[in-house]
Amino acid sequence: MKNESKEHLNTNFIFGIHAVTEAIEAGKEIEKVLIQRGIQNDIIKDLISKMKGLKIPFNQVPMEKLNKITRKNHQGIICFISPIQYFSLDHIIETAYSKGKDPFLVILDRITDVRNFGAIARTMECVGADALVIQSRGNAMIGGDAMKTSAGALNILPVCREENLKNTIMNLKSSGIRVIGCTEKTDKQIYETELHGPLAIIMGSEEDGISPEYLKLCDAAAKIPIEGKIESLNVSVSAGIILYEAWRQRNQ
Repeated sequence: MKNESKEHLNTNFIFGIHAVTEAIEAGKEIEKVLIQRGIQNDIIKDLISKMKGLKIPFNQVPMEKLNKITRKNHQGIICFISPIQYFSLDHIIETAYSKGKDPFLVILDRITDVRNFGAIARTMECVGADALVIQSRGNAMIGGDAMKTSAGALNILPVCREENLKNTIMNLKSSGIRVIGCTEKTDKQIYETELHGPLAIIMGSEEDGISPEYLKLCDAAAKIPIEGKIESLNVSVSAGIILYEAWRQRNQ
């Protein structure tokens, strides 16, 4: 069985047009919705319009993908209910500043492994970070495996889901928050990088790191020194190293 299917076994999902519509109208926290590609009826069109207005992530996928999740009569639509509540990033920042605290955030760019996702959240909670910021598409789905790996951190740590990370990064910078990219594509080590004050650290994809368009927006880039022959660390390990260096600097 593929990892994707295993994750679905640990995820609360509903299916069928009426069930999904009722969940959305009831204000349930939705992780994402999958719609069979090619369906064009008015009910689906209305539902898509509602999801766009509410900024609910959805993808149009082949019927085979839906059938892998459930063989029951899904009517071409499956909805994953989020096990967590998403928070407003603006509110997180305003709350931190109002308490006289420097915001301390982590942005995840396309972290697709649920165990890495959960492990990063766990470390963030341990160092007292204020919020985890993700894009509405492209990251691991927050389901049972992510919740388990986080050891309960995802029940405590605020998670903010943003539609456009580029705009989010620019807004953070305009709010006085320095954005640091953790990447091997720099000569400056994390131990030489200022990590105190209002801060957001970007961790990039397991496959190719931080997206170039986001890296260009960073105020600085920092790398973790590696002496061995392997060129990179697991992203959750990297996050642990840079987060604790930030904690050290912020608590001197």
